[in-house]
Amino acid sequence: MRGINGIGHVAIKVTDLDRSLAYYVGKLGFSEMMRLKKDDGSVWLVYLRITDAQYLEVFPGAENDRAPGWDANGLNHVCLTVDDIDEVLAEISAAGLELLLPLKTAVDGNRQAWLEDPDGNRIELMEMAPASLQSKAIRRLHAEKATA
Repeated sequence: MRGINGIGHVAIKVTDLDRSLAYYVGKLGFSEMMRLKKDDGSVWLVYLRITDAQYLEVFPGAENDRAPGWDANGLNHVCLTVDDIDEVLAEISAAGLELLLPLKTAVDGNRQAWLEDPDGNRIELMEMAPASLQSKAIRRLHAEKATA
């Protein structure tokens, strides 16, 4: 649909706000942008910067200990694109984080590795390859649009 131009944010519920911020800010290096408060002064949500146009909203007060499993309905994972996955994985290792799934080239032709935050939210790290199925499809769609 015309007018939609991106994903602005993804929102997650967490059980322990400080633990989650230690992970996303302290380990992954996201910047805390702002906190919104409830009428009673408690934190309603914390806004973290991924890029200038993409954010992660972190809401405290999750009712379950862990995010739903791989086959549950709802959001399955968040994919963060990276320019150089080897460089990012070196930083991940230096930050003391363990991978959920190791680096591999997926069936779509992109290199990927997976993390899991303290609440079990899955995070895919993906380096888009020029020869990947997505890249080929994007080139095809642009070519079709140019000839239409």
